Amino acid sequence: MRKTLLAAVVTAATCLALTACQGGAEAGGGDAAPSTTRPLPTAPATPASATPTPAGEPGPTDAGPAALDLGEPSRTVGARTVGILEITPTSVVYADEAAGATPQSGVFAVVTMKEKSLSANPAAEELPATGGGWEWLTPDGRKIPAGNGNAGQVALDGYDSSGPVEPGATRMGAKVFDLTHAQARSGRIVYTDGVQASYRWKMPADSTGPEVADVEGQLAS
Repeated sequence: MRKTLLAAVVTAATCLALTACQGGAEAGGGDAAPSTTRPLPTAPATPASATPTPAGEPGPTDAGPAALDLGEPSRTVGARTVGILEITPTSVVYADEAAGATPQSGVFAVVTMKEKSLSANPAAEELPATGGGWEWLTPDGRKIPAGNGNAGQVALDGYDSSGPVEPGATRMGAKVFDLTHAQARSGRIVYTDGVQASYRWKMPADSTGPEVADVEGQLAS
């Protein structure tokens, strides 16, 4: 009986000693296993160049597709995605007045274009009411719709962009913009087609193109 009690006491003392040692190791950290915890990654700072331009603010003139030169054609999708319309801006004419009409902003910019239907279906220009049509892109990135200001008062015989172009047929059209002299300088014209794709052309600073004489003659009459 005494031997049994003594063995129990020794066993209990040994267990207490081991527990104390383990506790001391954990508290002191000498024999503790290294921690596998890792700090959470920090999100990289957004570079200033990645900050989006707020809606409605002017953007840079080089944003979007590369601009073509005056006289270069581009294949576009017709209104309501029907047909293929090849558009070639051919001339630009700047005028301080046009047949008695004066610009509100300072100068009229008249852009003539050749349009040809390249498909088996008639093709027409997409309209501004459906998100398409023509705009003037100023050097500071602002877009000005065709026919703005007093531009709607300018009419030219033989240049009609309304309605569809029949398959294989070609026609001449024109768009007029009412601009300040600063807006006209080094501007571009933009056309948005039936699938909302945009096409751009660089505009010379001076009246240029084969239709200049005809347009200037009509504007002076």
